[in-house]
Amino acid sequence: MAKAAKKKPALAMIEFSRSRDIPFNRIHQSNDNVREVDADAGLDELEFDVERREDLILGINVRAILDADGNETGDFETPAGGRRYRVIARLVAKGRFPEDGLVPCLVKKANAKTSAVDDSLAENTFRVALHPLDQFRAFKRMVDGGMTHEEVASAYFTTTRYVEQRLVLAKVSPKLHEVYAANGMTLRTLEAFTAHPDHERQEQVWDAVRQSHHKEPWQIREMLTETEVPASDKRARFVGLDTYLAAGGPVLPRYLFDDDEEGWLEDVPLLDRLVAGKLKAAAEEVAAEGWKWVEADLELPYGYDHDLRGIIAKRAELSDKERRQREKLRDEQERLEAKYPVDQELPEGIDRRLGEIEKQLEAFERRPAIFDPAEVAIGGAFITVDEDGELVVDRGWVRPEDEPVEAVDCKGVEAVAGIGGDDDDDTAPETLATVVTVNGQPVEPEEELDVIKPLPEKLVIELSAHRTIALRNAVGSNPHVAMTALLHKLVRDTFRRTTRGATMQVSVHEVYCSNQGIDLKTTPYAKAVDERHAEWKARVPTDDDGLWDWLVALDDESRMALLAHCTSMGINALYERPNPLSASGISDRQLQARMAEANRLARVTDLDMAEAGFRPTVANYFGRVTKARILEAIAEGVGENIANLLDLQKKGKMEMAAEAEERLANTGWLPEPLRLFVEEPTDQAAGQDEPEVALPDFLAGDEEEIAADTDDNPAALVAAE
Repeated sequence: MAKAAKKKPALAMIEFSRSRDIPFNRIHQSNDNVREVDADAGLDELEFDVERREDLILGINVRAILDADGNETGDFETPAGGRRYRVIARLVAKGRFPEDGLVPCLVKKANAKTSAVDDSLAENTFRVALHPLDQFRAFKRMVDGGMTHEEVASAYFTTTRYVEQRLVLAKVSPKLHEVYAANGMTLRTLEAFTAHPDHERQEQVWDAVRQSHHKEPWQIREMLTETEVPASDKRARFVGLDTYLAAGGPVLPRYLFDDDEEGWLEDVPLLDRLVAGKLKAAAEEVAAEGWKWVEADLELPYGYDHDLRGIIAKRAELSDKERRQREKLRDEQERLEAKYPVDQELPEGIDRRLGEIEKQLEAFERRPAIFDPAEVAIGGAFITVDEDGELVVDRGWVRPEDEPVEAVDCKGVEAVAGIGGDDDDDTAPETLATVVTVNGQPVEPEEELDVIKPLPEKLVIELSAHRTIALRNAVGSNPHVAMTALLHKLVRDTFRRTTRGATMQVSVHEVYCSNQGIDLKTTPYAKAVDERHAEWKARVPTDDDGLWDWLVALDDESRMALLAHCTSMGINALYERPNPLSASGISDRQLQARMAEANRLARVTDLDMAEAGFRPTVANYFGRVTKARILEAIAEGVGENIANLLDLQKKGKMEMAAEAEERLANTGWLPEPLRLFVEEPTDQAAGQDEPEVALPDFLAGDEEEIAADTDDNPAALVAAE
């Protein structure tokens, strides 16, 4: 016989405690309240909130106080709600609430199963903090309801900027809000999407980065604003935001999570037209001075004045009144500086006054230059914009073809030996691949990932320009090495040793890096060379007689420093394509000798291109080589495992290049042309003028690309364009 199923016992019905209003003077703090540490924390804010809204949001949880016989006394204690109780006590003390005023209370029922301690602990434990997204939306609803940003900030004890940040976060795409609410992105990531207000664009960027390693906020901001120009860009500063806006240019809202970011300009073609127009106006103004030519460009290359003669200008003489005013300013400057020690912070007024004096003294030193009209007629000026958006006008340059030509009697002049003749160091001609260039960059055919081809020739040339300027800076700051290099060259010249193709050209003829990347002029070593040159140029007399007397009077330390600088300006560590016919240019052997001397100078000056400031980027290296080269660099810089992992992800070339730039930024990794090659010791035959130097791997091509070597003809230097 089947047994009857047991019935589940019925659950007891829950009966909630009742609420009632109780006079405040009948309520007392309970000793069973578990909040003891920092019990008064935040009371000021809670008191302000109660006064602001003139009400309580939550009532107080109380229990009846019983006498010895277990009977209610009419008084109550509050085990839960002690902070609200203390706030009301403050209001009573301030006269804002009557002592016997009624307080809404939840009165614990007499047959409660839980203790007062249990109630206090439960109230402080089973509470969930508000999700930030709910706060964003709440702020927005309050502002939409009529509250100002300042009123919201005051009500919640925060700043107006904080409120504005939360309001802009509330305007991000709802789809991204859902991702954030589900913990699919961090708050910092969500903040990055406020850089652009367009929801569709925000969602497109999120779709692009959600499965990528590139989810850093700065990367997201760059992707959102890649078609805009930041307000900090020198073009924007040059034109001026007001001018751009007056021309109808739209601007993205200011990014509120970075104090240095001032927003983005959306209409780039309009901005470029405004820049061109302002440069043109400046050029016309300078041209009105009578110059033969004016060249204006937003970017002038490093060494733009190479091979040009600078016109010596005179400065307008100061009047007696101006001299007295200048001396008065100098006296005041010395008096103020002597009054305060160097390590003491200056009072605001004194600091401001010293700044004013410096500007006025600088104005005396930068008086308008006066040029010879005859020189102006054959000379010109360069106009550009510096990184701060300021117009820069560099007047007084004469091109070689504009120099006056004097008639010369050529009768009886014999041809100079060695000029225009053949050189016994010539190499056999080599077959060069067709060069295809698009927008100034070489186009390379698609290559298999497992094949390492030679570096593009143009890239090698640009990298060698970096090394040349860095070497120039290193030697220019090391008088001992400069003296040795100079003496080395002079001895070779004196004793008729081969010197063609030498790194040191002591004429001194400044070597110009005609092929260079746009980043060269902003490198620390290029700036150091320019600064040192400008300092000496300001000191060196302009006439020959005065120069000799000045040099005689110069102290030994200064003489050595000047010699080092002048010697360094002739350094040539540039890669050039060897000319097999040697009618002009450099032969292969001469190029190898140049590179060997460059290595020697790098070694003796301890030149490390990474320490000097070179950083491989997409623009100057990774975007110019094959994926195989990029993976090889990552393997060398951060390890084979990372390179293999990235290889398996099948990223595109430019994405891989960006990955390499980020990962290798501070590792000290360098492209091969910039590394210091240590030569293996070799037994040099007696009487041989120059050692033959093996080519580094980055210039060595495949077997079919290198002409067969002979005993007298070293392997040709191969670089794929």
